[in-house]
Amino acid sequence: MVQLGKYNNLTVLKTVDFGIYLDGGDGLEILMPSRYVPEGTKEGDELRCFVYQDSEARLIATTERPYATVGEFASLRINSVNAVGAFADWGTSKELLIPHREQTVKMEEGHRYIVYIYIDTVSGRLAGTAKVDKYLDNVPPQYEENQEVDALVWKPTPLGYKVIINNRHTGLIYKNQIFQPVHVGEHLRAWVKGIRDDDKIDLMLQPMGYRNVINSVEAAILKCLHNNDGFMPLTDKTDPEFIADKLQCSKKNFKKAIGALYKQGRIMICDDGIRLL
Repeated sequence: MVQLGKYNNLTVLKTVDFGIYLDGGDGLEILMPSRYVPEGTKEGDELRCFVYQDSEARLIATTERPYATVGEFASLRINSVNAVGAFADWGTSKELLIPHREQTVKMEEGHRYIVYIYIDTVSGRLAGTAKVDKYLDNVPPQYEENQEVDALVWKPTPLGYKVIINNRHTGLIYKNQIFQPVHVGEHLRAWVKGIRDDDKIDLMLQPMGYRNVINSVEAAILKCLHNNDGFMPLTDKTDPEFIADKLQCSKKNFKKAIGALYKQGRIMICDDGIRLL
């Protein structure tokens, strides 16, 4: 059974002047226009393709890769707005409609919004919605402490940044634990710090545990030294914000890492900075 709005592995049935037809099962033939057909494709080949609908609701297969599929979230840029709704670039030649009723604020051309991809139950068509809350936190979180997850940055809060975890749950990254530039719509590697009694999830951008954190900071310091002729003007008196901007870590962890590198005989600690040995 072909899944609309998702990737499918489909077999080539026949080749025509304007593309190929793929086996959609139960006698259904799905067109892949010539511009999407990989060179050398022949009858009997199996292709991994994304299936969507054209303007007349006919199924179309493509080798284009959308930014998100049905059941996923993405930050999408609005190309145009009309009486029907907003039309977003979602990585395919056909834009994604976000109806006015599915907008939390009036969408504007050129702006980006976090959108959930779904199939409209009335029309049967693919669409997007900015009303993402109803698609989140619908099942209890089953994450383990220090588990790595995908985090889509959703929106800033007074405490930090609210994120979408693995397309299923909401989480929070506290601002005092962010040591790198973070932007709404960005996907980040994150680690579960803990799950509170109310099922709210706290995240970190580094794995917990002294050795894991310090290893990553040591690697960042060595990389920076190699890229700057073996010297960095960073000391234990350097402003914490400058260290965070340069190495994406806290000053505390910076000091621990240079101490470890010094003991390993890999750096020299000078009055004006650190030097690679």
